[in-house]
Amino acid sequence: MHEESLIHKAEKYVRKLYADTDKELYYHNLEHTEHAVKAAAEIAAHYKLHGEDLAVVLVAAWLHDVGYLISGRENHEEASIKIAKEFLSKEQASAEFISKIEGCIQATKMPQNPTNLLEEIICDADLYDLGTDHFKNNNKKVRKEVEILLNKELSGSEWRTFSLIFLKKQTYKTDYCKKILQPGLEKNIQAIVEKQAEKDMEDSKKETGKEDKDKNKDKEKVNRGVETMFRTTSTNHLRLSEMADNKANIMITVNSIIISVLLTVLFRKLDTDPRFLIPTMLLLFTSLTTIVFSIFVTRPNVTSGVFSKEDIEKKRANLLFFGNFYKMKLEDYEWGIKQVMNDNDFLYGSMTRDIYHLGVVLGKKYKMLRIAYSFFMFGFIISVLSFVFVVIPL
Repeated sequence: MHEESLIHKAEKYVRKLYADTDKELYYHNLEHTEHAVKAAAEIAAHYKLHGEDLAVVLVAAWLHDVGYLISGRENHEEASIKIAKEFLSKEQASAEFISKIEGCIQATKMPQNPTNLLEEIICDADLYDLGTDHFKNNNKKVRKEVEILLNKELSGSEWRTFSLIFLKKQTYKTDYCKKILQPGLEKNIQAIVEKQAEKDMEDSKKETGKEDKDKNKDKEKVNRGVETMFRTTSTNHLRLSEMADNKANIMITVNSIIISVLLTVLFRKLDTDPRFLIPTMLLLFTSLTTIVFSIFVTRPNVTSGVFSKEDIEKKRANLLFFGNFYKMKLEDYEWGIKQVMNDNDFLYGSMTRDIYHLGVVLGKKYKMLRIAYSFFMFGFIISVLSFVFVVIPL
């Protein structure tokens, strides 16, 4: 199979599919596919892919969204895989090549779940524009597609909420895209948050009556400022928590690899060369201890999940955190949340307690994380030095 020829045939095939269809696609059209191919080529060039691997990435980029022409938004990945298999079989592609294409396309299904570099590249190419200045314009196109799918017009607030939920769930998979695109993704998230706050302020002003306008305006300004403060603080706490979890996962991954190497390589040499016993045990102890503290960072806490009417009456319950109500009946929770909504002091108090407890958890996370990183740093240095002393006699 000639890889370059197959790439050109895939491009020609996909262009013809879009040219022959009368289906109106605002975003998942030929233009999006071309951008995905361009992004895939850029990422592949960074990782110096060539031959079959490069062909897999580019062919998958051309074919990953053709399923929209058949099934629309729902299950379009499966439809794309079916079309890709039929095309590649006619082109006499190998079963292994077809399997790789299937894996790449399937990995783009939300939530993305790539298992190797080729699949990570396709996932990042598909969502490349989320971290660029093109996101704002593309987001409008996606909104039109979703409105057609739902058969209703979405308000600006509804779409911004939808966009925020989607964006906050996305992370780039390759180190290359994490470096060049993740900051742009965070910037686009912040832009939507600020836009929503601005619109909330405008909507609130429109609802204010003419009577006591000046007085209400000052009060509303304070309330909006308080709400913005709570919203921003909660968002920052959650991002810090995600950062702590990511750092802990890095330590777990790195030290798991170190332990695997120790168990499979170094331990075999101890029978023939016992000099390495102490350095090996030092490194093993360092990695195990680091993993334990890193697990403490990511380990979830389990709460009672129940509140009483007395807690509501004394305004002690925080109904904004799932851990305080997940075992409650729906009727009891509805009653409790109505009490919160009808009492501003109770509402703000609940939000305050929520932020406080988030901060307490963050403090514990970062304390454990600091211990894990410090222990790993000093333990790794000592272990390496012990290996050096063993290898190079004094």
